[in-house]
Amino acid sequence: MAMEFQLAGFGGQGIMVMGQVMCYAGLDEGKFVSWFPSYGAEMRGGTANCQVVIDNEEIGSPVIGKPDVVVVMNNPSLLKFESTVKPGGKLFINSTLVDRKPTRTDIEIYNVPGNEIAEKLGNSRVANMIILGAMLEKTKVVSPDAVMKALEEHLPKRHHHLLPVNRQALEAGAAAVK
Repeated sequence: MAMEFQLAGFGGQGIMVMGQVMCYAGLDEGKFVSWFPSYGAEMRGGTANCQVVIDNEEIGSPVIGKPDVVVVMNNPSLLKFESTVKPGGKLFINSTLVDRKPTRTDIEIYNVPGNEIAEKLGNSRVANMIILGAMLEKTKVVSPDAVMKALEEHLPKRHHHLLPVNRQALEAGAAAVK
């Protein structure tokens, strides 16, 4: 069964990396995947979002209307994408940076302080992996081990020293929603 995701934030938060890693992990687990990025006019600091579809069958279109899961890393993303979550779907909010409360009552909402947890782990840049860990815990779309394998295979060698903190971030995100 297909799972459709909308991941959104601003450039530099690792939104695109989250989507790509999910897709690589899905491929490693023998699934069909699509990744459809969208950038704002600026790169770093501008809007960044992507749509990801992971399925056991071939995917007809990478474009999503009503995603099963939405991840928002900042206030503008919550404003733009909260209304698109499929009824009964899941909304993951980086509550460190999003101070607005969602208005939907027909979806599951998970407030995860991604940046706050990342600071405690000693690396502010793993907030995206914390949110990803929370999302994987609640959706089981791919395994954390497949995500780590994807990171190891696709992260440039010069960044491999960050693999342990990425593993810690996935685990901390999962723990935050248990």
